[in-house]
Amino acid sequence: MSSSFGLDARLTAYVRDANRAETPAQQRCRLETDAMGDVAVMQISPEQGAFLQLCARLVQARTAVEIGVFTGYSALATMLAMRGIHGPVARLYGCDISDDYTGRARSYWREAGIDDQIELRIGDARETLTKLVGEIAGRVDMVFIDADKTGYDAYYEAALLLLRPGGLVLFDNVLWSGSVADPDRCAADADTAALKALADKIRDDARVDMAFTTIGDGILMAIKRA
Repeated sequence: MSSSFGLDARLTAYVRDANRAETPAQQRCRLETDAMGDVAVMQISPEQGAFLQLCARLVQARTAVEIGVFTGYSALATMLAMRGIHGPVARLYGCDISDDYTGRARSYWREAGIDDQIELRIGDARETLTKLVGEIAGRVDMVFIDADKTGYDAYYEAALLLLRPGGLVLFDNVLWSGSVADPDRCAADADTAALKALADKIRDDARVDMAFTTIGDGILMAIKRA
C-alpha cells in the first residue's frame, strides 16, 4: 500500500485514525493487497480513499471513470460514495490491463454489494478510452487516473472529452516520491519526465482550473471549465 509522502509512521497512523473507519470490504482489500508484497505499493492509501469519496460528493458524481484499477480499493471507495448519493443508478467504468488484479477487485466489490455498478474494460487504456468517449463523452462527473505514467498525457486528453463542464479529473503519484523536483531524474527517467511535463501542461492549460496537492504521493486535480 502507498503512504502519504513525507509522513512518518506516527503521523500516518494519526491521519488514518482521524478519518472515518473503512468498511469491511475496504479493510479486506487493503490487508490482502498488502500481503501481495512489493506490488502492493500500487494501491492507494486509506486517506486517499477518503479524499476520493469527498471529491465524488463535492461534484455529486453519478458517472465516473477510473484508469488503473489494480485490486479495486479506489473504485470501491468512489462507488460507495456515489451509491450513497445516487443509489443504484451510479456507475463506474474501470479501465485496466490485468484480469488477475481486477479479478481480486471483483470479490471486494461483491462483498460491498456494488459489483453490478462497476463495469470493467480490460485492455489497452488508449483503446478502451476511445470507445468510452464514443459512448459517454461529456457525461462523466469524475475521472481518477492511476496507471502507466507515460500514458498520463493521453489519458488527460481523453478525460477532458469524457468530462462534463465542472467535472473533475485526478492524477495519482504526481510527486513520484519527490523525483519530479530532481532535474537529473527528469532527464534520465521517462516516467518522471512524463509526470513533470503533465504538471507543467495542466498548470498552463486554459481549459481547466487546477491544484497540485501533496496528498498521498501527490494528487493533481483539474476541473473542466465550461
